[in-house]
Amino acid sequence: MERRALATSVAEVESRIVPELAVREGQPGERRERNFALRLVSALTLFSVAIDGYHPYADDGGLYMAGVKRLLDPALYPHATAFVLEPMRFSLFAPTVAAVVRHLPLAPDSALHHGLPYVLLALHLVSVWATLFAAWMLASRCLPDRVARAGAVFLLACWLVLPVAGTALQLMDVYATARSFSTPAMVLALVGVLDMTAHGPLRIEEKKWHGLLLWAGSIALASAMHPLMAAYALGATLMLFCARSPNRAVRLWGSVALAAAALIVAAGLQTFAMSESVQYLRAVLTRTYWFPVEWRWYELLGLAAPLILLAVEATLNTTLSKPQCKLTTEGTQTIEADNARRALAYMAVATGATALLVAILFARTSLTTHLVARMQPLRAFQVVYLILFLLLGARLGERVMQHSAWRWGVAMLLLGGAMLTTARIEFPNSNHLELPGLVPSNRWEKAFLWIRDNTPKDALFALDADYINAPGEDAQCFRAVAERSTLPDYSKDGGEASIAPQLAVDWSIGQAALQGLSAEGRTDAERLSTLRPLGVDWVVLRAAAATSLDCPYTNSAVMVCRLR
Repeated sequence: MERRALATSVAEVESRIVPELAVREGQPGERRERNFALRLVSALTLFSVAIDGYHPYADDGGLYMAGVKRLLDPALYPHATAFVLEPMRFSLFAPTVAAVVRHLPLAPDSALHHGLPYVLLALHLVSVWATLFAAWMLASRCLPDRVARAGAVFLLACWLVLPVAGTALQLMDVYATARSFSTPAMVLALVGVLDMTAHGPLRIEEKKWHGLLLWAGSIALASAMHPLMAAYALGATLMLFCARSPNRAVRLWGSVALAAAALIVAAGLQTFAMSESVQYLRAVLTRTYWFPVEWRWYELLGLAAPLILLAVEATLNTTLSKPQCKLTTEGTQTIEADNARRALAYMAVATGATALLVAILFARTSLTTHLVARMQPLRAFQVVYLILFLLLGARLGERVMQHSAWRWGVAMLLLGGAMLTTARIEFPNSNHLELPGLVPSNRWEKAFLWIRDNTPKDALFALDADYINAPGEDAQCFRAVAERSTLPDYSKDGGEASIAPQLAVDWSIGQAALQGLSAEGRTDAERLSTLRPLGVDWVVLRAAAATSLDCPYTNSAVMVCRLR
């Protein structure tokens, strides 16, 4: 009864103060707040990229960039082309990047090697900035204090590249991909939902319509860039709709209904999935991060701990439950912020728990088909980690750093230093910032660039099956750097084959031929007998490999050799 009476009083006060807030819109204080946010986010963007590094052709970045280069020069990658095109099947990211490069005032020949690197760097900076600014917008809806907002965005900027449990996923990558833009779109969609469902003094019809447009536009953008991540973003926003309802039954049963719908869809996909070939099953079983039962204990802890912390946050008492709260403009805004913060925590717990349940039930190696595992339901934990980082950062700002400049400086040194050290461990043999125009320090990358400049475009190369994990290689993608075709490898092309079953046979043949290419005791005759029937012209061998082939380029890491 007491809470109901308090809610009635809040509604009465709201009717008096909404006009006051409408008048305040656009006043100097709000402009100062917006300018502060722009300066903070811009500074944190540079800070984040500086500590995390930039590697445009590494790992999945290389997969996307090979597709972009194919669009810019269709003569590239005439062999194993399907592995180049696969990342572009459901995404407009690569065509968009290619279109931007084509419109640069450069000759077609120079656009590929001079225009594209600068476009990629600009896109990476824009995507990091957009993610942090979207996070500030989200924080402004649930954190009334500026210090708390700054702490939230600061911690997110420091931890952008932390892995999401054992999912082989990060909040943001150190290169530009489709997820670089689906991620800020997801955050903006959450902002839109909070605006649409705002209570108290923020209940302004114009703001609600703006929220609807922001939500719909953000989901549309995410769908155009990365449909799978957009689906999980849509699920999270629907869960947030339920969490924001003032009706407890809607909050509870709406969330249960959404979780049940996810389980029903997963069960249907699993029931009607097509049978899988032996080759495809081999590709699937190389993706151990799809199956949580295969994870190590600390990876499982990465799923459980965030849910526990957020559950505590969702159940904490808020200002709404405190009768002594003053029903002023500021007090009502605080009530609204508390409700929004609890709703975000509740949404993250419900979304994460649903994804975990789906994965446990339907993403198992023992099942006859693995369609649900291919959908990687635990990717939904991206939003869980994002909300967790924002709320932890808010508490760090409020309770530790506060208004002390030296404390903020110490936090930047400690957190930034830790992430910089981690980044150097991850890419120890490459430039920390692989900026356009810089000569690469990575010896594998140097060899790949020699190949780009000194071999025919239609050449077909062979490298060790797991070359991307070789010591000193730093996950630099051969196709993206060398701009030449290669037989499908075990690691990255295995990932493509696990997503696209039609590639499984070609992947199985290719990576089998590449096994032990540089191994001790492997002879040139064995290499020729295996690779010649597949049309291979060149091989990249490790420097220690024994060979009498003609190798016009060598360094301390690799040799580039012609097949006789």
